[in-house]
Amino acid sequence: MDSRNKLEGTPATVDAEIESFFSSAPPLKNRNGGPRRVVCVTSGGTTVPLEQRCVRYIDNFSSGHRGAASTEYFVKAGYAVIFLYRRGTCQPYCSSLPDDPLLECFESTNESNIQVLQEHSEAVKTAIVENRDAVKQGLLLKLPFTTIFEYLQILRIIALPMCNLGPNAIFYLAAAVSDFYVPWQSMAEHKIQSASGPLNMQLAQVPKMLSVLRRDWAPLAFCISFKLETDSKILLEKADAALKKYNMNMVVANELSTRKEEVVVVTSEEKILVRRNKAMGVDEVENPLIQLIVERHSAYMESSNQ
Repeated sequence: MDSRNKLEGTPATVDAEIESFFSSAPPLKNRNGGPRRVVCVTSGGTTVPLEQRCVRYIDNFSSGHRGAASTEYFVKAGYAVIFLYRRGTCQPYCSSLPDDPLLECFESTNESNIQVLQEHSEAVKTAIVENRDAVKQGLLLKLPFTTIFEYLQILRIIALPMCNLGPNAIFYLAAAVSDFYVPWQSMAEHKIQSASGPLNMQLAQVPKMLSVLRRDWAPLAFCISFKLETDSKILLEKADAALKKYNMNMVVANELSTRKEEVVVVTSEEKILVRRNKAMGVDEVENPLIQLIVERHSAYMESSNQ
């Protein structure tokens, strides 16, 4: 053994020492002294490019409102949020902003002074302050994606280190993920020409990453997936099947036409109807939904640490 190996040890010894260090280290703590809770919120829909130099693509319906609103409530509950979102979809703290184009929210009093219109000033101020506070406190990290390739690669990059958080981690998988895709190696490099006639293309099935997430990437994390259907008659059956197949802790079942009013949270023990209630001051269904998830996650953490 040379002098360098004597000082550094064999690779196996070094790996064992590194593993021992991390396994014995105390968990990261937040400013209140408790274990840091981290949630990865995925939001928006993935695209499937049809060309490597993409001009055309297949899109997936999702505005990203569920993920953006849920992120706000997770931050309020003290979670650090990794917000994995589709470019151009809804953002946290922006739901109260006016629908007017950005430039129509401002006015110019003179050549050097531009200010927000009075009717929009409070909403804009609130959005800026809340977003800045979340980022400043280390409670919000935003990562964008567009394609199915970007989404799944970034999700894996997030999940592998989150494995070290054990039961303190949550995956709130609200993104609408494409079921089919064109493999990169079989994809046309340049724009597909319409002069070639009708387009025949075979799509491959996207591998089901939920199983890998639960089994390999972050096996101790609290995992929540979503099931959207247009037919309410099959919704709960499909949610039940997803819960068992992918070993989820929860599946949030939502029917397309009523998804903003109510959802059903499916667990192995029960099905819980969660509704927004304007009369009780609950404007968004995400408010009671995240409250329920935080309660169940707390119980999960407690049982995991016994």
